[in-house]
Amino acid sequence: MEMGERKSGLCLPNRMMLRRALFLLIVCGIVAFILLGVRLFQLQVLEHERYESAALEQQLRSTVLSARRGTVTDRSGHVLALSATAWSIYLCPSEYRRYEEDGELIASGLSEILNTDAEKIRSLLADTGSWYKTLVRRADQETAEAVRRFKNEHSLHCIKIETDNKRVYPYSSLAAHVIGFVGADNTGLSGVEYSYNTLLTGRDGSVKRLKNSAGSDMLFTSWEQVKEAQSGAELKLTLDVTLQYYLEKQLRQAVADYSIGNGAAAIAMNPKTGAILAMASLGSFDLNHYSLVPEEIAELAAQCESSEAAQSLLDEARQRQWRNKAVSDTYEPGSTFKILTLAMALEEGLVSENSSFYCGGSMNVPGRGKPLKCWKTAGHGSQTLTQAAQHSCNVAFATIGLRLGEETFYRYCEAFGFFEGSEDENLPLSGKTGIALPGESGSIWWSRKVFCNPDNLSQLAAASFGQTFNITPIQLCMAVSACCNGGYLLEPRLVESITYADGTEEKVEPKILRQVISEETSRKLNAILEQVVSDKKEGTGKNASVAGYRIAGKTGTSEKVAQNVVTGEKEYIVSFIGYAPANDPEILVLVMLDAPSADSGIYISGGQMAAPVVGAFLSEALPVLGISPSYSEEESAALDRDVPQLIGMGAAEAEAALRSAGLSVRFIGGGERVTAQLPAAGCTIAGESTVLVYLDSAPAPASARVPELSGLSYREAREALSQLGLFVSAENTSLAGEDSVKIRSQSLSPGSFLSYGGVIRVTLADGDEGSLGKY
Repeated sequence: MEMGERKSGLCLPNRMMLRRALFLLIVCGIVAFILLGVRLFQLQVLEHERYESAALEQQLRSTVLSARRGTVTDRSGHVLALSATAWSIYLCPSEYRRYEEDGELIASGLSEILNTDAEKIRSLLADTGSWYKTLVRRADQETAEAVRRFKNEHSLHCIKIETDNKRVYPYSSLAAHVIGFVGADNTGLSGVEYSYNTLLTGRDGSVKRLKNSAGSDMLFTSWEQVKEAQSGAELKLTLDVTLQYYLEKQLRQAVADYSIGNGAAAIAMNPKTGAILAMASLGSFDLNHYSLVPEEIAELAAQCESSEAAQSLLDEARQRQWRNKAVSDTYEPGSTFKILTLAMALEEGLVSENSSFYCGGSMNVPGRGKPLKCWKTAGHGSQTLTQAAQHSCNVAFATIGLRLGEETFYRYCEAFGFFEGSEDENLPLSGKTGIALPGESGSIWWSRKVFCNPDNLSQLAAASFGQTFNITPIQLCMAVSACCNGGYLLEPRLVESITYADGTEEKVEPKILRQVISEETSRKLNAILEQVVSDKKEGTGKNASVAGYRIAGKTGTSEKVAQNVVTGEKEYIVSFIGYAPANDPEILVLVMLDAPSADSGIYISGGQMAAPVVGAFLSEALPVLGISPSYSEEESAALDRDVPQLIGMGAAEAEAALRSAGLSVRFIGGGERVTAQLPAAGCTIAGESTVLVYLDSAPAPASARVPELSGLSYREAREALSQLGLFVSAENTSLAGEDSVKIRSQSLSPGSFLSYGGVIRVTLADGDEGSLGKY
């Protein structure tokens, strides 16, 4: 048997060989199992997330659900900013390749609808590995519908339309610098849109659906995972749209009247709470088209030699119109700062209502090389403390500042919030109010070492009447509010409340930082500053007076360091800060006009230019705030009158009604009943105006050319217009009886036409520059 096996050439394995083979098989199996286990561990544990993500990427299509940005309203609920439905239009190059669609048709059709470059569309379609190429973000409904019709007409798969959110500003340019705007990605770029961006943004959601290998949604399955978007919080601001409208209207009128060269700013706030009621900075811009620049700038850009120069010009113009002068610009406050010097001295007991001062036109100050001059070089002579404030006397206030001393003055300025002390006495100081707006600048103040030098008091003397340092308008409002509200320094605030997506409301309470002066000092100060406005003979602020209301305030005129780059002439900033009622302030207003022109024909001063603006605004704002007037007998006699309803009355009855209203009458026609009247019932016109009453007849439908009224007295304007069948009404009649009071501006430009019976609104101001001077 063994021989047979050998002869056949076969060699059967023995047991040893079998054992070895089995051993090797087992070892190889174990090694292979270990290697497989290691690889599985690597794939399923160590690289689990990567492969899971890749699998999901291949199996799922995810669509973003944009969160609706929170609404912004004023304090009464008027919507200032909201998110409206819009549409994003995009291309899917992968589906363009899959369905072999006509690229030329798509490029030409969409370029015409979207007013975009056809070549750009071709380049987007060329990236056939992509599923998403954005064409237009936040298109309006008309555009989206046109694209949808084009898509359906040609059965195109690669054109996609998704719903989105678009920011809309219903009041366009109103309060533009406060509200701010959002960019292309719906992120706030300025104003409260920027400051409260995190709260307003909300949280995006998503929709996930299964897709097949071609990337399309799977058929015969309804699986999807939805994560709802969470809307942003709603902001209720402290702004009042009515007050904002009035403030901007008066500021625009001032810019036109005085040929303001570098814009203007104004702030209205509640001094008791720090709430900003209105804030304006001119020139302004439309929030819905925030990148647009004035037409004249666009024309200049088009004439530039290079695209870089044109873009630079446009960018500079945009930055200038977006800049909020009320919080970003610093300036020498001038005589408005005398309010604070007076508050310090009254609080320290260094002056009283009975104090007297002498001004000979100049004074010597230790460390100053030449005498310090008053704006009135002839001097004011002997004057009481109240008269020094009325006259805005620099010599008197420099004297008060020297009595205070450099250390005390410096300490009060810090307490009023203009800066924070530094351990390094050589460092110049700065401070901010903390208002919730981007771009707030700090003050520019002397270092302690320079200011508090007993051998050189020139800085102290000049600072006492608002020179040699720079502050922002919002800082001045914050400090003067503390002077008039009982002494409490409050942080300015713009937000009244925040309402979150779950309905929870958070009230933003007033924040008192500290008490700087006593309530008694505040009361005394208010009484003095009221005389600055109410005294028609002595008061430099009388152009801010409002019939029936107690107004307090202070004028300011400061010379800018830099001269006009074109003319080389000096430039000024004129301002007025006032509040009402003087004995219990509910509203404080600052108006700042940057670089008024002497060509306007008006003497450059805060009393002549800024005070009338504040007075006109307060005459409209105080009734809105529910503050009723209380007229003196003299004021009542000078008031404008409301025209009564006369139609249907007999002649005698109509005449009696007009006489009772303080108006005259002229009958036209021979009938017995009134069939028409000019002006119409409810119009407000100057007292003693002659109303045209038609008896059984009607006025001819005609119009008259509006004459030039500037420079006329109120009475002269009333009489001139009556000859034309027109009527006049004033922003403020409290000065109408003064001989020096003239019409400063009119609502309709000379040469325009107005229908018979129409009313022209005018602004009155005292133009007696000889007695008022540059203050």
